[in-house]
Amino acid sequence: MNSKEDIRPISYIKANSAEILTQVNETRRPVYITQNGEARAVLLDTDSYEKMKKALALLKLLAQGEQDIRQGKGAGQEEFFAEMDASFAADSYE
Repeated sequence: MNSKEDIRPISYIKANSAEILTQVNETRRPVYITQNGEARAVLLDTDSYEKMKKALALLKLLAQGEQDIRQGKGAGQEEFFAEMDASFAADSYE
């Protein structure tokens, strides 16, 4: 993080919003917005934001899967593939 370019007070953002948007979109680095000397928000380009949302969704799925395994809700590999084979076989007769 380049603190001079990546941390900006809200007053600077208000006065130079087009420049900040260009910076964020070109560098793909977030800009931290401060108010009264404290970090208050983060400005991201849309591609980075969407990638972050997808990564968080994947992490949530993995965490849920781990929890299911700990609770004994999962199926073994052989059982899973046997169920898939049976499902495919049933679909081919319809």
